[in-house]
Amino acid sequence: MLPAFHRPIDTAAAAAWFAGASGMALLASEAACVRAAIQQFPRQRSLWLGPAAAVAGEVEAQMPSLRLQPEPAQGFAGDLRCGPSLPLASECFAVVIIQHAQEMTDAPEALLEECARVLIPGGWLWLLALNPLAPYRWRWSGHGLRGREPVAWRHRLRAVGLLPEPVSQGLGPGWRAGSDPHPRPGVGLRPAFLLRCEKRTLPLMPIRKPRAIGLQAGTPA
Repeated sequence: MLPAFHRPIDTAAAAAWFAGASGMALLASEAACVRAAIQQFPRQRSLWLGPAAAVAGEVEAQMPSLRLQPEPAQGFAGDLRCGPSLPLASECFAVVIIQHAQEMTDAPEALLEECARVLIPGGWLWLLALNPLAPYRWRWSGHGLRGREPVAWRHRLRAVGLLPEPVSQGLGPGWRAGSDPHPRPGVGLRPAFLLRCEKRTLPLMPIRKPRAIGLQAGTPA
């Protein structure tokens, strides 16, 4: 079993950072990515979990989506108010977007499990996470946020039944707090990265075709 991410989280401090200049620059850099996620299946509803500051821009108009923001009490507010367990039916969303919400809770594994539960078979989860190796990390240092490398998130995503894509996309500015909407293959030194995962409907391991039994002509069934 993989060890849990045991670390105290100051959700209020994290939300305040995303609402500041440095956080808003990062969210602006991710806006096109969130828009593409919502439009992946335009006729079906999506679930979007992220900082309250993320829904204040132009992406807010990209519907339909249910938008939730982490609260200090380890619950969610927004289009509905609830605790850590989402009061939503299983397999009811074609797309789930987790925009740093996993970094604003004490139980990221439980959040991933809930998001995998509400995702339909064949649906996609878009995970936007902070890069702990980026120079930009000094801007969020001391604000209740801590990044994890892509390999750590891939382990957790596979553990809840999702299949991550093999290559991450780097997002955001270098050091200066300015918007950079152009993603690049690989994480590099970008402050954030995107991991896309599919909820497969078929087993990941190939099933061997049954061997045909040779019978002579005229053999009774």
